[in-house]
Amino acid sequence: MQAQEGAAAMVIEQPVTDTELMMTEAVADDALLPVLLPIVGTEAVVDGADAARLDEVRGLLAAIRRLEGIVEEETVALTTGQKIDFDDFSARKSRSMLEFVRLMRARMHLGGEVEVTEQIQRLREKLERNRSVLEMHYDAVREVAGIIVKAIKEAESDGTYTGRAAQDGK
Repeated sequence: MQAQEGAAAMVIEQPVTDTELMMTEAVADDALLPVLLPIVGTEAVVDGADAARLDEVRGLLAAIRRLEGIVEEETVALTTGQKIDFDDFSARKSRSMLEFVRLMRARMHLGGEVEVTEQIQRLREKLERNRSVLEMHYDAVREVAGIIVKAIKEAESDGTYTGRAAQDGK
């Protein structure tokens, strides 16, 4: 069988595995790259509107995946006890979220796409997990800070006023 001239199909490459990623020292970006392969025995008909819509969907999905990656990276760092730069994560999440919101506003018609809806749902789940871990981390920091404040107050007090109040029964 021969491929007809001009016929092509869009195929998405598989993401690079962890071992391949380590071997090539590639950036950990799960964005999938399109590859054009010939379709054997059929005529591919893709008009400009369909191609533009596919590009919009791919762009939106890439933005969602970037945001998802940042959130997941922060969550893993928090749960494994790694030292992290909260300012850096906050700035990266803010920029990525701004990009996502702008793309969604400009392409509201893509909200009904099944793949976009599924990806947003996965992002929502990862954001909820991240919020939960951040809240737990914040509560622990607040508790430790309270203990330190109490210890400082006790160390600075010479008992002059607290002793008198205790003697008076107040």
